[in-house]
Amino acid sequence: MPLIIVLVLIIGIAVAVITVFIMKSVLAPKKLATVANFQKQGKHNSAIRIAKQILEKEPRNAEAHYLLAGSYKAEHKSEIALMELKKVNELGSFGGYCKENEFRLIIAELYEQFNQPEEALKEYILLIKLMPVMGEYYFRAGKLFENRNKADKAAQYYRKAIQLTPRLSYAHYSLGYILFKAKKNVEAKSEFEAALKYKADLYAAHFYLGKLQKNNHDYIPALLSFEKASRDQEYKVKALVERGACYMSLKSFDKAIIELERGIKLTSNASSPETLYARYFLAACHENERDFESAIDQWEEIYAKKPNFRDVAEKLSQYQELRSDDKMKDYLTSSTLEFQEICKALTGTMALNITELSDINNGCQIIAVDGDTKWRGTRKMPKLIWYLRIPEMVPDTTVRAIHEKMKALSVTRSIIVVSTNFSRKAQEYAESRPIDLIGKELLQKELKKVDFKVINQAMKIKK
Repeated sequence: MPLIIVLVLIIGIAVAVITVFIMKSVLAPKKLATVANFQKQGKHNSAIRIAKQILEKEPRNAEAHYLLAGSYKAEHKSEIALMELKKVNELGSFGGYCKENEFRLIIAELYEQFNQPEEALKEYILLIKLMPVMGEYYFRAGKLFENRNKADKAAQYYRKAIQLTPRLSYAHYSLGYILFKAKKNVEAKSEFEAALKYKADLYAAHFYLGKLQKNNHDYIPALLSFEKASRDQEYKVKALVERGACYMSLKSFDKAIIELERGIKLTSNASSPETLYARYFLAACHENERDFESAIDQWEEIYAKKPNFRDVAEKLSQYQELRSDDKMKDYLTSSTLEFQEICKALTGTMALNITELSDINNGCQIIAVDGDTKWRGTRKMPKLIWYLRIPEMVPDTTVRAIHEKMKALSVTRSIIVVSTNFSRKAQEYAESRPIDLIGKELLQKELKKVDFKVINQAMKIKK
């Protein structure tokens, strides 16, 4: 009798175990299907609740962890979603609702979101092994290599991405950018053009293509590229500054001023490199247009933000006389006719008589002879004088140019008068030749001898 009871108990327990197993085998998939259906319907709170119920009984159910992560992610709880996906990775069980390629793509993106590039890269490498024909995965891995300053490795992955998916515009752009930084301009241009072929509104590619065109002095195409780049907020100010620089190279200073002023108005950071360069170029435009007051205003704005920016401190020092020396200001800012009268007066202070006067680039050319020769019959030797209004230090090329002009005109002596100073090479070249150099300080002294009332009267007569 006891033996029969024991047998019945054993059979009952076995039936119970088998029943539970069968119930789990039948009901668990049904519950997983319910979770998946709730997700499709956007009922993520219900999906989360049921997924948790499954995991209470089956903590190693990889599919439940995966589905739970999906609902958390949909509810913008990405950090918790990543934790669930890490558990799936630990379990290493894939199939059913948890397809390995989908899982690895999602976890890689979350690793990137939470600034874990090393972990993300591992996932993309695994994805490449799973799906070696997917160019997108090579591109993403390349991006992570590029962010780690491994440009050569990144370029390899970008090239593979392009080989597999030629229409992948971002891969073309990213490869082009690496080539651009490596100064491989021909290859970079080709990649930027390919990127734009497949995605015409890829504004970063327009911007860097414009940079290449500008560096190659192709200013008209560059202006068009920068105009397209300026449609994107990220590149708008940069593109306007570059357009201004193009117009400066074309000597269209009025158009350059318009572009640069637009860039300054749109900037949100007064200390950014783009803003500082916009002001610097704008000052250069005003300087070339002889609007020195406006140029000084821009230099002062730059100096207030970054005193050591390029040669701004030197420029402010160079032009500080404008605010205290009216005669120097007139020399620099006067009209062409007024400037000629000033040059005539300066020539008179040197006791020279003018025989010929003409305009030259950025100045005035005068040929004059000595006016106080003591001996009758003595031949008066002509002198060639250049009065220049150029904003930068005078290079030796200018001194060499006047020396060549002397030979052409058969003049034995010359003088260069400037409102700045001369470079060391210019001074060394002039030392062994019959060329006198008059810089800013000497010019100021000579200007003090000039009667500007006489000049004003002369201008009234001409008018």
